[in-house]
Formats: sequence, structure tokens, C-alpha cells
Amino acid sequence: MRQIIALTGIGLALLAGCAVRPKRVAVAPPQPVATPTPAPLAMPRGAYVGMQIPALMADGRYATPNRNLSADGTVWHLRAALNVAALACRGPDEAAIIAGYNALLARQKDGLGTAQARLTAEYKAGGGDWQDRYDDEMTRLYNFFSQSQAREAFCNAAAATLADGATIAPADLPAFAAGRLAVLEKPFTDFYAAYDAWRAQRAAETRMALAPVAPAPRVLAVQAVPAAAPPPRPRLTLDPSVFAETAATVTN
Repeated sequence: MRQIIALTGIGLALLAGCAVRPKRVAVAPPQPVATPTPAPLAMPRGAYVGMQIPALMADGRYATPNRNLSADGTVWHLRAALNVAALACRGPDEAAIIAGYNALLARQKDGLGTAQARLTAEYKAGGGDWQDRYDDEMTRLYNFFSQSQAREAFCNAAAATLADGATIAPADLPAFAAGRLAVLEKPFTDFYAAYDAWRAQRAAETRMALAPVAPAPRVLAVQAVPAAAPPPRPRLTLDPSVFAETAATVTN
């Protein structure tokens, strides 16, 4: 009987070795999230590669000739902008712009004269060759408003400014100039902003084109690994004489 028990133990050990192994799963790494590519920007009309524009300052404004002006400087710069419009704007509003500018000079003669005298005094107070500084700044100012890239929008703004200024009292000229000078400048700063955006995108595209190409990540396929088939169950063959011997022993 002890032999039967021993053989049964061997059989159980063999069966235990045939247990099904757990599945092994190869997991693919997470895929990188693709960054959407921004739509390409067109170069602003009238711009060209390498074009020089005023710097964008820390306050978000461009370094134009119309920064940090006194009230008298603002009035005089408004007159300069409208003067350029009368000389350069052509088209259906040409006659109205010229007539409106001449009317403004006549109606605001005293206020414009006072603003010029006080602005000149500001330059004199700076010492040195004030006349050269003044002439240089006026040249820069006229060149700014003469830029052709924003001509159409500038002329539209000038026509509206002259129409609205037809009823402005002399005492209200400084306040009117403070509001309208920004309107007359905006077509040019909008052009600068558009060119800056185009230039930044072009620089980013150039950096991407020159960057080394990283190898594509290896992707592991996810699949189940089948367990090995269990080995055949062992067959125990017993000698019948063992049972006969055991029975004879019990009988005796």
C-alpha cells in the first residue's frame, strides 16, 4: 500500500509541473501627442525678406516717432501726418483730404503755431545742436507716415480724421490730436505686427528644417503569449502481484 501512495505522490508532482503559465503581454509605449502645425502666414503686402522695422518695446508698442510726446508734440505730429496724407493720398478721397487739410490749417492756425513754438522750445532746452535734432526727428516723422505698405489704410484714417476734425474747437485740438494720432499710426504698427508674425513663423520653420531627425520610436506589438501545452499525464502501471501479496499478508 505504501508503494501505491508513493506513486500517487510522483503523479501529483508531475501534474503540478504542467500548470498553465500566465500570459506575457508586451505593452507598446505611449505614442507622442502630435502638435498641430499652424497655418502658414503670408508675407504682408509690400514687405520683403530682411526688411527693417522698428523694435517692439517692453510695453508692447513699436518704437515709432510718436512715442513719449508732450501735448504740443502730439498736435504737431498730427499736423505732419495729415500733411503727408494731403501730399500722398490719391484716389476718390484725394480732393476731400486736400480740402480738409487746408481747412484745418486755416481754422487751427493759432493752436498749430503755438504747438510748433512750444515743441521747438523743448528741443532748445535739450541743449547742443537742437536744430539738427529737430530736423532729423521731423525727417524721421515724415518718412514714417510716407511708408507705402500701409498707404491705403492710412489714407482712409486721414480722411475720417479730417472729416471729424472739421467741427473741433481750437481749445479741443490737443485732446483730439491725442486720440487721432494713434488712429493714424495704427495702419503702420499693424503692418509691423503682421511682418513680425510672418518672420517669427519663418524662423521657426527654418529651425525645424535644420534640426536633426530623431529615430522613430520602436513600437512593440501587444499580443498574448500562449501557454505551453501540458505534457501527457503519466500512466502508472502496477504489478497485480503487489495486491496479491498485500492481500495474503492481511489474511495471515
